[in-house]
Amino acid sequence: MKTPPADPDKAARRRLIEAMPKAELHLHLDGSLRVDTALELARTRAVDAPGDWIGMSRALIAPMPCASQADLLKAFDLPIALLQDAEALHRVTAELVEAKAADGVRYVEIRWGPRLHVLGGLALQDGIAAVCAGAREASARTGTEVRLICTALRSHDPAGNVGLAETAARFLDQGLTGWDLAGPEAAFPDPLDHARAFEAARDGGLRITVHAGEWNGAAQVRRSLAVDPERIAHGPGAVDDEALCAELIGRGVTLDLCPFSNWQAGIVPSVAADPLARLHRAGVSVTLSTDDTTVSDITLSEEYVNAVEVIGLSLSELWEIDRRSLDVAFADDATLERLRASFDAWAALIPELAR
Repeated sequence: MKTPPADPDKAARRRLIEAMPKAELHLHLDGSLRVDTALELARTRAVDAPGDWIGMSRALIAPMPCASQADLLKAFDLPIALLQDAEALHRVTAELVEAKAADGVRYVEIRWGPRLHVLGGLALQDGIAAVCAGAREASARTGTEVRLICTALRSHDPAGNVGLAETAARFLDQGLTGWDLAGPEAAFPDPLDHARAFEAARDGGLRITVHAGEWNGAAQVRRSLAVDPERIAHGPGAVDDEALCAELIGRGVTLDLCPFSNWQAGIVPSVAADPLARLHRAGVSVTLSTDDTTVSDITLSEEYVNAVEVIGLSLSELWEIDRRSLDVAFADDATLERLRASFDAWAALIPELAR
């Protein structure tokens, strides 16, 4: 039986997407740990973990699909156990920036929960400093711009998260520019439990995003608006509430969507069913990210290919979403203006995208 000929148009489109300069705004550090690095960290830190590549990869990559968001979050237990010292945090941050640069990502925001990494005695400020240093050094090597988002956990005590916000704000000049709240929504549904932490973050100059809609759909997305975020991490269920979509548009709130991860977590029944295209066409501001490079075993280029080949975006729509990321990113105007000029110069050479 002969092998059917390859589709030259599809191959060319994929090469174009791989070459596209990309911006990624929704990416978790502890969900993006390299397997070989995890093996070395487990050995040198005496952490109980699989000792071979296949076993470690199975431990780090979440089931596809998971039963729920809570099931997906179990995949973070081992990475967190491995990342309990400054050297490890510095290393994995730098490696993640380098991996993103190799995938054509020219601007990336990396988020992580600093309070998760003090279980071995690491001082909170030292852990934050290590991530900032790793990001800064890898950025200098690769040319990829990096900003960091400090993530508080819904399950952590509110007073401790106020202290986290106050500490994080001291690193504003080291590239830490955003504040987030994440964790199990079903068990801790109300972001206003951490209202004082949001206030402290905002007072300290950090820009606000919040995880919402990985549980309870549109209702949870609407609830998250109480903390007045600029962006919402996930939130695909907003598509089911026309009034909510109108409010997102009116308030200028962006949804940082991750279709593959949303399918993996059981939020949408399939990647094809993800509402990325519907939300974009309805006028809701959306961006496209992986969420977790390792936990979801996907690159941003693969996520972009899925957006076109599975979800049904046109190349020009994909580019609009990619380029839109630079208008809502948590970086300074001078950096973003330079990136916009670079992205636009690239697009001007592509007939499918030139306007």
